[in-house]
Amino acid sequence: MMNVASRRVLSVASRRVTTSRQFSALLEVTEEYPGIPSLSPQPAKASKASVSTLPSGLIVVTEDACTTSTVTMTYPKAGSGSEMLGEEGAALINKCLAFNSGSGLSTILINRTIENEGATPFASADRSGATLGYTVEPENAIGLVPLLALDCTFEKWDVRDAKALAGYQISEANKSAEIVLTEQIFSAAYGASSPMGRPFYCNDAGTYEIASFRSRGYGLNGAILAATGVKDHAAFCTEVDALTAEAPKGDGSPSPTATYLGGEARLSAPSMGYAHVALAFEAKVSSAMRNVIKQCLTLVGKKAGVSAFETSGLVGVYAGAPSEGVGAIDAALTETLTAELKPEIIAIAKAIAKADATFALDCGSKGLAAAMTAAVLENGSFTDAATVAKAYDTIAEKDVTAAVAAMLKSTPSLAAVGDIGVVPYQGTFASRF
Repeated sequence: MMNVASRRVLSVASRRVTTSRQFSALLEVTEEYPGIPSLSPQPAKASKASVSTLPSGLIVVTEDACTTSTVTMTYPKAGSGSEMLGEEGAALINKCLAFNSGSGLSTILINRTIENEGATPFASADRSGATLGYTVEPENAIGLVPLLALDCTFEKWDVRDAKALAGYQISEANKSAEIVLTEQIFSAAYGASSPMGRPFYCNDAGTYEIASFRSRGYGLNGAILAATGVKDHAAFCTEVDALTAEAPKGDGSPSPTATYLGGEARLSAPSMGYAHVALAFEAKVSSAMRNVIKQCLTLVGKKAGVSAFETSGLVGVYAGAPSEGVGAIDAALTETLTAELKPEIIAIAKAIAKADATFALDCGSKGLAAAMTAAVLENGSFTDAATVAKAYDTIAEKDVTAAVAAMLKSTPSLAAVGDIGVVPYQGTFASRF
C-alpha cells in the first residue's frame, strides 16, 4: 500500500511532465496504477459562449472549453464615475471591502471558505465599474458565487482596514507618473468637478457615503456574471439564480453618462526633471476601431518616441522627455496625430489589434472572463473568438481614416505633469487640428 507521501508525489507527477525521462517514468506508473489520469493528449475544443438574463436582471455569460474556471461579477455602476458629491473615494473603498463581512458571514469565514476551495480571489475598480472574482477548479466554481454578491454589513473594523488599504494604494498611485497623468487626462476630458473627471484615487468618503454608494452600484440588476469552464449553461444559470436569491437587486437604473468637454489639466513638478504630456480626443466608435486607431498612432509615432492609448471612449497619444528636451514633445505629438495613415500602416495596425484581442481570449481564464464581460457590456452578447476576429476583419481602410478625422474634430484634452514650463496650452494644440 502506498503511503501518503507516495500518493502525493504521484498526484503531482501526473499533472506535470518536464522531461522525456519523467514522461517515460510516468507511463510506467500509470500502467501500474490505472486510477491515475491518462497522459494521452486530448484534442482542443473550440470555445463557445452562451448569454442569459436572469429574473433578477443579472446577465450571465459562460463558455464551455476552459480547463479552469474564472468567475467574475462586474458592476457597471460601481465605478467612481457613478459617485455623487460627497462620495469621493467610495468606489475605491468599496473595492477594498471585497470579500469582507456581509450576508451574515464574517470576513474570516468568507476568506477561509475561499481558501478551502482552492480559489484565488481578486477585485478591481476604475471609473467605469468594479469587478469581483476568483479563479478555481471548475468543480468548485459555482459554490462561491454568493460571495460575489454579498450584502456588505460595513463592520467598523472592515471599513477601517479598507480605508487604510485604499490609502496605501493612493500613496503608491501618486508615485506613478503614468497613473497621475491618467488622472489628469480624465480631469481635462470631463472637467475636474464631474464624476468622471474627479480623482479615482481618493478615500475621503465616510461610512454612510460608502454604504449609500454601494446600495446603488452593487445590485444584481444590470450586473454581469462571467464564468469560464462551464459545461452546462442552463444548469449553471438555474443554480446562480437560486444562490443569489437574497442578494441586493439594485434599482436597475442605467449607468450615468459622462459628457465629454475637452480641456486642460496641468500639474507642475519641475523637480522631477522630466515632463509627461498626453493629448486625448473623444472617439465615439467601437472598441475594435479604437484599438486599431491606437495601433496606427503607435506605429506612426514610434520613431518620435510617441505611444498611443485608448480608455473609456478616449483615444490619445503620449510622450515624455527630460527637462531639456520638453520642447520636442510639442512637434512629436502634433506630427503623429496629423500624419497620413497609409494603407500599409492601417493593415499592420489591424493585424496587431486583432492579434491582441484574440490573444486576450487565449491567455488564461481570467483574461477570457474579462473579454466576455467587455463584449457583453458593449454589444449585449459574446459568441466566440471568431466573432471577435470578424469585428476587426470588417474594418475597412476608409473606416479608419474617417474615424480618425472625426476624432480630431473633437476638442482635444491636454494633460501635462512634471517640468511643463514650455509645454503649449490646450488652445494651441486645438488650433492645429
